[in-house]
Amino acid sequence: MTRRFILAAVTLICCASLALAFQKKSDDDKLRIVQGSVTDAQDNAIVGAVVQLKNTKTLQVRSFITQDKGSYQFHGLDPNVDYSLKAEFQGTSSSVRTLSAFDSRKQPVINLKIEPKK
Repeated sequence: MTRRFILAAVTLICCASLALAFQKKSDDDKLRIVQGSVTDAQDNAIVGAVVQLKNTKTLQVRSFITQDKGSYQFHGLDPNVDYSLKAEFQGTSSSVRTLSAFDSRKQPVINLKIEPKK
């Protein structure tokens, strides 16, 4: 009788652990990632540009400094919120681009181009 009880308890604990693991994964699956690259007018990658991601609902701003090939990436974005993106480098900036809540892609790519001042 004790062995059956212990076996049942261990089985229940294992099932509960698996259920929690799958719940966490499904929560992460709801979030999205935006990525892209920053280039100049001649399509050369800009390493060291600052990309700003602004949550248009809370006005929270996150920043990323571009890496090799001018790439950037923001994780953990709420799919039900609009975000604006802008890149800056040496006093010049790109136009503002919007990642809309209506865009259903899980990993949209938004490239930013920094034009020289006119």
